Amino acid sequence: MIMNSGERQKVLLQYEQGYRLLMDALTGYPDTMWKYKPAPDQWSIHEIIIHITDSEVSSYIRCRCFIAEPGKTVMAYDQDQWAVKLDYHRQGTAEALVLFRLLRSNSALLIGNLPEHVWNHTINHPENGIMTMDDWLRMYADHVPVHIRQMERVYQSWKKSNVS
Repeated sequence: MIMNSGERQKVLLQYEQGYRLLMDALTGYPDTMWKYKPAPDQWSIHEIIIHITDSEVSSYIRCRCFIAEPGKTVMAYDQDQWAVKLDYHRQGTAEALVLFRLLRSNSALLIGNLPEHVWNHTINHPENGIMTMDDWLRMYADHVPVHIRQMERVYQSWKKSNVS
């Protein structure tokens, strides 16, 4: 669904605030529990941070495809396989957070003043089908808040498991 410019500006602001929202949320979770997993098939806060950055790498590329190569088929990936095969717990969260900040701020600068007609461009996502640039913006503007809620569930589970 195509947004009007007023709607888009609100979503763009949420997108731009993703890094700050993430950093603010992380202050509420002791880093000593970041590798706690509520269940073997659920992610820890540490894994969520690495996932957010890996996802942002895809977002960065997809954004540029919308602008420079509309109609292109973009890569999908299995996020659960990436977490296991890339051994997310061995990757550094500090580095991932810096990379996320740089990728997100760079894309926000790029899309902040795009001509209106570019927002009508599409890409083909193997799992989601044809996506508009507005679809992409909505998805990634909401990505960090979705994972902050997931982190909160992990934290609550950790607190329950550590009650004596």
